[in-house]
Amino acid sequence: MADTSFDLIVIGGGPGGYVAAIRASQLGMKTAVVEREHLGGICLNWGCIPTKALLRSSEINHLLHNLGEFGFSADNIRFDLDKVVKRSRAVAKQLASGVGHLLKKNKVAVFDGNAALDGVEGSLRRVKVSKDGSPDTALTAKNVILATGARARTIPGLEPDGEFIWSYREAMVPKSMPKRLLVVGSGAIGIEFASFYRNMGAEVTVIEVADRILPVEDEEIGAFARKAFEKQGMRILTGAKLGTLVKENGTVTVPVEAGGKSETFIVDRVISAVGIVGNVEGLGLEGTRVVVEKTHVTIDPFCATGEPNVYAIGDLAGAPWLAHKASHEGVVCVEKLAGKDVHPIDWSNIPGCTYSRPQIASVGLTEARAKAAGHEIRVGRFPFVGNGKAIAMGEPEGMVKVVFDRASGELLGAHLVGAEVTEMIQGYVIARTLETTEQELMHSVFPHPTVSETMHEAVLDAYDQVIHF
Repeated sequence: MADTSFDLIVIGGGPGGYVAAIRASQLGMKTAVVEREHLGGICLNWGCIPTKALLRSSEINHLLHNLGEFGFSADNIRFDLDKVVKRSRAVAKQLASGVGHLLKKNKVAVFDGNAALDGVEGSLRRVKVSKDGSPDTALTAKNVILATGARARTIPGLEPDGEFIWSYREAMVPKSMPKRLLVVGSGAIGIEFASFYRNMGAEVTVIEVADRILPVEDEEIGAFARKAFEKQGMRILTGAKLGTLVKENGTVTVPVEAGGKSETFIVDRVISAVGIVGNVEGLGLEGTRVVVEKTHVTIDPFCATGEPNVYAIGDLAGAPWLAHKASHEGVVCVEKLAGKDVHPIDWSNIPGCTYSRPQIASVGLTEARAKAAGHEIRVGRFPFVGNGKAIAMGEPEGMVKVVFDRASGELLGAHLVGAEVTEMIQGYVIARTLETTEQELMHSVFPHPTVSETMHEAVLDAYDQVIHF
């Protein structure tokens, strides 16, 4: 009979849950994970990983149609959509199966089913696991971490139907390539899908209710990205309002109001990317002191909820909704439980990445938020067109922007747009974690020729010392 008593039970096996469980086991805790669907969660199975595989295919398609710039030519360029999708699913499957191996290697017990808090038993928390009408399994543990993630938000009139109106799931496994596509929402998810389908040849229109795309990013970076997307042939309408969608004759008619004008779009498919809601239902939170605000569990900087010995991490615990944030929270949470001397989580040091073409990456405060927080600032910028490696790569479209506190030299924020900036942002993340000032960054030697030199030059520009522009 399987053991049912643990030091820690993690509810949810996504990038927050499984990482927390592994770290807990490393620290000597007897640990269990309860997962109702797929180990690896949305990220590995239907989010971060398979979308990057799709985006890689779309980048290759773009390159193949621009071979002349590099001295090559090719005829009859085409793609097999079924193979593109199959590769994406295979990548996801490989990594998800690896999670099961890692949990087994670290002696973490895995239970299949839906889990819910079920009261207390002395000093222990009870957790009930249910699965497909089978008898419930009763588990106990000293501590419980809620890591159930989130799901796509739906709004009236834009409910995904699996055929004409897609959620992210349908958008990742298209049976055919739509010729005309409308994407509702311009956050990271919406923009990534818009970029994928545009680079695969679809006509793409993006609708955003806010007055600009990528609304959490620095306004200047968002404006730069918008120009790049529009140059690729993408249509973008901001400050837009949707009318009633009509599905008929294999198409969707979408009336839109934007900029004081009305326009009607006839498209093959619509992707809804209007945010997420936390999976708080069925967790047994009723009667506990766990606080839920706008579908997300409220936590402190060590991931504790208002209920003793109950913690929450990842998308369930609110923004930023990022896999690496979930993993970091999981590690901090269990290290605190193990009595380690750990720093409280500083969510402003969590980098955000959008893997479109061009990519967008950022950490810390935007220029506007820095000013709103009362900082007197210095701002530096450097364009990719001034960087030798970017030009040699054929990727001169991009820029780096940094924001410093004028008095202390603290790096308040960094904002990048361009090729491979999601790989570069970690340099600024490390700088912020180490509380680096402009002096250390200016005296760091960046290798030449690399695109990372733009990061150095942007810092120099903030202090009127830029060399190459």
